[in-house]
Amino acid sequence: MLSTFIAKRIYSDSGETKKVSTPAIYIATAGMAIGLAVMIISVSVVLGFKRTISEKVVGFGSHAVVRNFTSVQGDSDLPISPSQVLLDSIRRAPGVRNIQRYALTQGILKTDSDFLGVAFKGVAQEYDTLFLHQNMRDGVLPPFSDAKSSNSIVVSKIIADKLHLSVGDKVFAYFLGDEGVRTRRYRVAGIYCTNLTKYDESLVFTDLTAIQKINGWESGMVSGVEINVRDFHALDATSQWLSRHVNKKVDDLGNTLASSTIYEVNPQIFAWLDLLDLNVWLIFALMIAVAMVTMVSGLLIVILERVSMIGVLKALGARNVMIRNTFVWFGLFIVGRALVIGNVIGLALCLLQKYTGLLTLDPQTYYVSSVQIELNVPVILLINAATVLVSALILVLPTMLVSHVSPTRSMKFNE
Repeated sequence: MLSTFIAKRIYSDSGETKKVSTPAIYIATAGMAIGLAVMIISVSVVLGFKRTISEKVVGFGSHAVVRNFTSVQGDSDLPISPSQVLLDSIRRAPGVRNIQRYALTQGILKTDSDFLGVAFKGVAQEYDTLFLHQNMRDGVLPPFSDAKSSNSIVVSKIIADKLHLSVGDKVFAYFLGDEGVRTRRYRVAGIYCTNLTKYDESLVFTDLTAIQKINGWESGMVSGVEINVRDFHALDATSQWLSRHVNKKVDDLGNTLASSTIYEVNPQIFAWLDLLDLNVWLIFALMIAVAMVTMVSGLLIVILERVSMIGVLKALGARNVMIRNTFVWFGLFIVGRALVIGNVIGLALCLLQKYTGLLTLDPQTYYVSSVQIELNVPVILLINAATVLVSALILVLPTMLVSHVSPTRSMKFNE
């Protein structure tokens, strides 16, 4: 195309005619590149933060859970006794990676000088311990079981610091029930730290059978069945299956079962994470606005600098549309160069933070010890595509000036 050819010649021209426009083009390129880099970094940080917090919330529980209907509707923790047929059915449900039984109870940990109320979570051998392994600070995880108690517990660093506990220390636990106060002596096998204060302040892990005995339950009775899925984004499909095949079913004790997802169990946390998307959109709007202003300003300067050339082209029979397309292509060449620079800067800074953790945060405030990064290739490509599309649309505006250029006034025959 003639317009593309002329645009390339203008873009590659380094003669005296570009003394005014060259700084403007550099500023436009820098503005676009910095804006794109900021957008890439912003999206990567928000996605990384949301992923990390979501993984921590899921790590303490699961993607979905089946419990007593009364427990789902209220604050009580009533047991259920799911049959093996029901467990096998859930295990074969679409999208399910694994299921794990658990039991909860409240108790008090006491040392010679301190005491603290905590929640005990009993888990069995099928429990997915990857999350705890990733967040262990000291010690090891005991072999959790539903057959025999090891009298070992895993506590958080917050609990350990409050009670001055270390790995290997013995600690007494007191449980209040219908039969009075029950006492157990545990050994601290490990200490974890997730920086998710809501859970770190109160949750202790031990064997499933130990909590069943403390609650006075039979071996098949549990607080619920946790369900982990392979793809978090496909959780809705699994939830719908549970609604059809599990909800309103009756267990071996005659209790009505009900399921709920992690979104329903922790609505405040996920609502807070969704609010972060608003910040990203605001950053997008500001960065695109700044980049577009610099681009339009730079292109206007180029057009004004090339008034004589526009007059010659019109005198030779060129139509306004062709000349306008020429300057749009010229602007897109600038955008293309800015995209390369912006992607290099944005991705380089993201990778630097991802693999070095250079920027640290206060975990008590942000729940993570460093800025989290998640590079989502489709999202980054979408940002680039949207930037090119918006640029092409915006660049049409300054080219409207071409229509007002008159050949008789712009051409200088004495030069």
